[in-house]
Amino acid sequence: MSILVVVVGTSGVRAAVVHPDATVTHVHHREVLPTSPTQGFVEFDPAVMAAAALEVARAALAAGGPVDAVGIANQRASTVVWDRATGAPVGPGVGWQDLRTAGVCLMLRDQGIRLAPNVSATKAQFLLDLADPQRSRGLCIGTVDTWLAWTLSDGTLHVTDPTNAALTGLRTADGSAWNEVVLDALRIPAEALPQVVESSAVVGPALALDGAPPLAGIAGDQQASLVGQGCLLPGLAKITFGTGGMLDVCLGPDRPDFDTRGPGGTFPIIAWAREGRVTWGVEAVMLSAGTNVEWLRDDLGLIATAAESHEVAASCTDSAGVVYVPALLGLGTPFWDYGARGTLLGVTRGTGRAQVVRAVLEGIAQRGADLVEAAEADGGSAIPSLRVDGGMAANSTFIQALADASGKAVEVSPVLEATTLGAAFLAGLAVGTWPDEEAVADTWSPRARVEPDRSLDRERWKDACSRAGGWVPELSSLDF
Repeated sequence: MSILVVVVGTSGVRAAVVHPDATVTHVHHREVLPTSPTQGFVEFDPAVMAAAALEVARAALAAGGPVDAVGIANQRASTVVWDRATGAPVGPGVGWQDLRTAGVCLMLRDQGIRLAPNVSATKAQFLLDLADPQRSRGLCIGTVDTWLAWTLSDGTLHVTDPTNAALTGLRTADGSAWNEVVLDALRIPAEALPQVVESSAVVGPALALDGAPPLAGIAGDQQASLVGQGCLLPGLAKITFGTGGMLDVCLGPDRPDFDTRGPGGTFPIIAWAREGRVTWGVEAVMLSAGTNVEWLRDDLGLIATAAESHEVAASCTDSAGVVYVPALLGLGTPFWDYGARGTLLGVTRGTGRAQVVRAVLEGIAQRGADLVEAAEADGGSAIPSLRVDGGMAANSTFIQALADASGKAVEVSPVLEATTLGAAFLAGLAVGTWPDEEAVADTWSPRARVEPDRSLDRERWKDACSRAGGWVPELSSLDF
C-alpha cells in the first residue's frame, strides 16, 4: 500500500512514492522560487506552483504507481486567493516571509487583535482588497495545502487541515472554529474559507491524477516533519534545520495553557488531528540557521560549498574563544527581537578562517539549545533526545556541536527531508497502511546517533545574545 506524497516548500515542489517499509523512491523535484519585488515583499505564482505540482506528481505516479493514497505537506501560512468558478488566481501568492502587512498588524494590536504578519490573516485581507474590495465575488481563500488540494482534485476540494488552519490567525485559540471577531475586523467572508478536515482522513479523490487515488493526508511542513521522524508520543521532539530552524515537540491531547506565546517564547501548535482527536505541541523558532552557512559561502567566500563548512570547522578543535550569534534576521525564540543582528565576538589577530566557520556552526547549535530550553519550559517536561532533519543534518561537525550545546543525544533522520515521510504516514494511517500512531513511531530508525562529548559555555552564550540584541531599536520594539 504505497503512498504518493507531494511537498510544496519555499523554493520548490517535490513528489515521491513512500512504501510500507518507510522507504522513499521515485523522487521528482521542480524548482519554484519566490520573488521579492520590493523590500519586505515575498510573492510566488500560484499557477506555476500548481503546474509544477501536477508535473512532479504525475511523474512520480507514472514511475512508482499505482498508489493507495495521496498525502501533501506544505510551507505554512503562504496564501492564495482564486476565483471559485474558474480556478484562476486573482493575484500573486503571498509568501509566509512577506512583511507588507506589518503596519496593519500593529493597528489591529491597538484594537486588541494580535496577529503577526507571517500568518495568513492579513495576507488574505490584502489579496481580497486587491481583487474584491466590495467582497462581492465568489472567491476562495487558502493556504498552499488548500491550493494544492484544489489542484489535485480538479477543483472539487476546498479544504485545509487543523495544522495549517491554526497558522492562518483566523481560528479560535482552541482550534475548533473560525474566529468571527477576526473575520469581521478583516472583512473576510466565512464562505470563502476552506472546510477544515482532519490531518489523517480520506477527503476525496485526486481527480487530476491517473486512477484518482484518495487524498488522505494533509499537514504543514513542520508538523509533517514531526510525524515523519516518529515523534508521535508525548515528549518526543525534532528540529528541522533548513534556511531557518524549527523545533516541535509532541505534547498529547491537552492544549498548552497559553493563548499565543508562552513565557519561554514558544507557540502552541496542533501537531495533527485524527479520528476525532487533536494532538497538541509547542513550536520554537530560529529565524536563521542555514542562511548563516550561505552567508559564509556566498558573501564572505570562506567556503566554496555548504558541505565544506564541516571540513573547515573540523580542522580546528575549538573556535579559540570566537562566538557568533546567528541573528541575520533577528532572534526568535526565546528572545523575539527583530532588531537583533548577527554578531561576531572574540576575534583576535590569530583568528582564522577555520575558527570563524566553526564559530558559525557552534552559534547555530547554541541557538538550537535555546529552542530546547524554551520548549522544555513551555511544554512542562524534559526532552530526552533530539531528532534532526533538514539540510544541516548532513553536517557532522554541526550535529556534534548541537549535542554538546544542548547536552542531549542527537538522532539524525534517515532522510534529510522528513516532511515526505510525515505526509505519507498521515495518509497511510487513514487507509490502513499503518494501523496506529504507535506503529508509525516504531518505524523510526536514525541514520546516526551522536552523544555529547563536551560542554559549550551557555552563560557566555547568553551574554553574547544580549550584546546582539537591540541593534535596530525600531525593529526591536516590534512585538506581534
